[in-house]
Amino acid sequence: MASVTQLKRQYIEYTTSLYHEGYLNDQFMYLQKLQSGDDSDPDFVSGLASVFFKESEKILNILATAFQQKIVDYNQAADDVHLFRGCSSNVGAQRLMSVCLVFLNYCKEKNLNGCLWCLQQANHEYILIRNKLEALFKLEQQILQAGGSVPMMK
Repeated sequence: MASVTQLKRQYIEYTTSLYHEGYLNDQFMYLQKLQSGDDSDPDFVSGLASVFFKESEKILNILATAFQQKIVDYNQAADDVHLFRGCSSNVGAQRLMSVCLVFLNYCKEKNLNGCLWCLQQANHEYILIRNKLEALFKLEQQILQAGGSVPMMK
């Protein structure tokens, strides 16, 4: 079993890489600071991420269905993409937010091929950020179970 010091170092390196690779932005760090100031809800950020995961999967399924229709309602699709962008923004999922911006433009242009490409990209980025956040939360739990405290990023 890794020591608390090793786990904390892994946590800092992993979190730093998520910022440097553009997966997360300052919103995520802000959420972590909120959590660290509220001992009554140590699962605040992972709870928000859980809601994000559920909502994202629901929205992605809605969008997949919308683009399989013979007549696509691009206005509704744009509304759904806008909602997805908002969900992504809430947790600081920067790369996913960027895909949503491009997706919105394709919806406004009523560009089916562009929308389908963006839907694929959105699915891909969603899976990446979900897996990365789940790994981060697992590392947090390992630190806590080993008797340590989760380090704050600066």
